[in-house]
Amino acid sequence: MYLIGFLEGTCAHLRDLARGGVHAYASFPQVPLRVFFFGLVVLDPLTAVLVGLLRREGVWLAGTVMVMDACANWVGNWQWVQDDPAGLLHPVGLLPITLFGLFVVAFSVPLHRTAAGAAGRAPGR
Repeated sequence: MYLIGFLEGTCAHLRDLARGGVHAYASFPQVPLRVFFFGLVVLDPLTAVLVGLLRREGVWLAGTVMVMDACANWVGNWQWVQDDPAGLLHPVGLLPITLFGLFVVAFSVPLHRTAAGAAGRAPGR
């Protein structure tokens, strides 16, 4: 599920950039949020690779990226959440990002244990 989520995130951010170029996230007035969303084009696939390789660093990166991504989306979209709370029920956007973030954080410790066990069984150790 981690891999699917982060690869979907990669595709979504690449699609945003293909459509909007440098102005892809102009709807977010906060420049740090725009920079972060551009950075996800690199962070999402890096996270997917590290988790796919069962690297413990990938598990922690996944949790960090998703907490930051969910928080950035909530901050950036707070006005429309206040104006139209029913918009949270859309299958694309803030709700799935939040749910995936909760999933990643909830399973980070078990996945970290699995990755640590895999590292201990690696050839040459």
